[in-house]
Amino acid sequence: MLPAPDLDDRHFQNLVDDARRLVRERFPEWSDHNISDPGITLIEAVATMVDQLIYRLNRVPERNYLKFLDLLGLELRPASTARTRVTFWLSAPQPQTVEVRADTEISTVRTDIAEPIVFSTERGLSIIPCSRERVFAAPAGTDPRDRTLSLGNTGFDCFAATPQPDDALLVELSNPVPSCAVMLRITCPVAGAGVDPRRPPLQWEATTERGWVACDVGLDETGGFNQPGDVIVHMPDDHIRSTVAGKRGAWLRCRVVDAIPGQPTYKRSPHIDAVTAQTVGGTVGARHSQGVVGEVLGISDGSVAQRFSLHQRPVVPTDGLRVSVSDGAESSVWTAVDDFAECGPDDKVFHLDTVSGEITFGPAVRESDGSLRCFGAIPRKGAVIGVDEYRIGGGAAGNVGVGQLRVLKTSVPFVSRVENRVAAVGGAQAETIEELKLRGPVVLRSRGRAVTAEDFEELTRQAAPEIARVHCLPAGDDAPGVVRLLVVPHVAEDAEGEIRLHDLTPSTEVLDTIAAYLDRRRLIGTRLLIEPPLYIGVTIVVSVSASLGFDRQTVKRDVLRHLYRLLHPVRGGRSGVGWPVGRALGAPDITAAIADVPGVDLGQEVMVDLYPVNPATGRRGQESTDRLTLPPTGLFLSHQHQVRVI
Repeated sequence: MLPAPDLDDRHFQNLVDDARRLVRERFPEWSDHNISDPGITLIEAVATMVDQLIYRLNRVPERNYLKFLDLLGLELRPASTARTRVTFWLSAPQPQTVEVRADTEISTVRTDIAEPIVFSTERGLSIIPCSRERVFAAPAGTDPRDRTLSLGNTGFDCFAATPQPDDALLVELSNPVPSCAVMLRITCPVAGAGVDPRRPPLQWEATTERGWVACDVGLDETGGFNQPGDVIVHMPDDHIRSTVAGKRGAWLRCRVVDAIPGQPTYKRSPHIDAVTAQTVGGTVGARHSQGVVGEVLGISDGSVAQRFSLHQRPVVPTDGLRVSVSDGAESSVWTAVDDFAECGPDDKVFHLDTVSGEITFGPAVRESDGSLRCFGAIPRKGAVIGVDEYRIGGGAAGNVGVGQLRVLKTSVPFVSRVENRVAAVGGAQAETIEELKLRGPVVLRSRGRAVTAEDFEELTRQAAPEIARVHCLPAGDDAPGVVRLLVVPHVAEDAEGEIRLHDLTPSTEVLDTIAAYLDRRRLIGTRLLIEPPLYIGVTIVVSVSASLGFDRQTVKRDVLRHLYRLLHPVRGGRSGVGWPVGRALGAPDITAAIADVPGVDLGQEVMVDLYPVNPATGRRGQESTDRLTLPPTGLFLSHQHQVRVI
């Protein structure tokens, strides 16, 4: 039997107490409140009848409950789609531009137990060929010097004799290559310049309208210019020609930066003998969705409030969804609306429920004079209802890890392979009925206005379903009128449960969407600050004893899983809703988390050491502690926990 909904949780005694309180407020002259008073008897009689009505109200079926919420304008939230960036690699550098059209589909590998997860590119991508034009050496504080003629002859030192921060090697490309992957083939002698070849203190940058912008380096075989090899640099989306030191070109530079503490830096300048450049691929955004084209829904019967169901679901919400209505003589295009409240009888509109995939045309209301008032036009009887194109997808399954999207479902000439170099984030399941029941009272109380911290959190979830967790910090004495929202997206973790810092940063598009939505609902004078939490890395080192009869490797794997789960920003903590923001972590928390692991002998001593970690570099502190604190806006980020099982 399904549990009965509790629409009104008041009972007999609550009703009697409320009535007696109201009587005292409205009729202060009535002073006889003893239980034998006829007025009290009348109150109790009415309370008994109301209690029975409430009991019967709470027996309404689930469908009626949903209809009540629908009358209030509440619908189930659709599933949100995961987003990532995919790189298309050319089979070989091409002399002409290779076009990757929008909606190109890529997917995960099909297995015996799972269907492939399909992503589509969000826009077109032009993989533009390029070559190396000129090369400059630019020691810090000096004008760049053209070293192009030295290539292939004596070569040149790319930095100062003793390299300093901001020394740079500049490469001019033949043309801008936005969103492309450029391979620089660099010839230099095999020598040690004093740096760690795995992490040289170098930063590749490209010119954009915003100035120099850091580029992602996908490969560096030179080890910081210590040996011949290739360097693959992924260019920003807005790479342009720019003037550098009086010379206009499409620039790319490699700049010396301050070394991380404890990391060696350059003792002398690397020597460059030759540099060539060519485009080998391109990167574009993709989302977990798949297009459905040319679907016929049915034939209109000429009545109001007709409903037609899309053949596939869940539907990805889009602004461009259109319905075509054709009756043979003419064909018209109808547009989607959120509701029919402001629609007239001639407006060609419809409403789409993205969860159920149901399309509804405008209803009609009977007026006092017996006439019908239509909210939206009615498709003519016999007209064919169809959808030109819509998209399906979304859900937590789209949060795939790095390198999982490697099947090219749409053929692209000259492209040999595809991959996602970052994990997909933002995918979330559609809202359940139970979640809608909990959200309903909050929405009714706030009525779309952002006043309390709870209002800000709920409205943020409405604006961006891809956000998994929202924490609102009200204005403090140090910053009056400022409301800070900490947002955490839905993220994917690796096989052990570790999450990368990059995946926890919401996209600029999502943050702008939240800001625009809340800006229309905030109080005048309230300022918004929307950002991710301040992540503090931590490595947990645990030594436990295994009970007799338990495999040590199994116990180790289970303990590691519990440690990563404890600090998970979305599903961590003892309550399973994420580690609390700003809450310190101590050894007792670790012991309590692994107490439920089968095979851990709690009769023996459990050793726990906590090490702070720089989440950006992965560098671990030297000294351990039994307690780590967090700032008020902080969350922990797990990094390579270690377990020793005795």
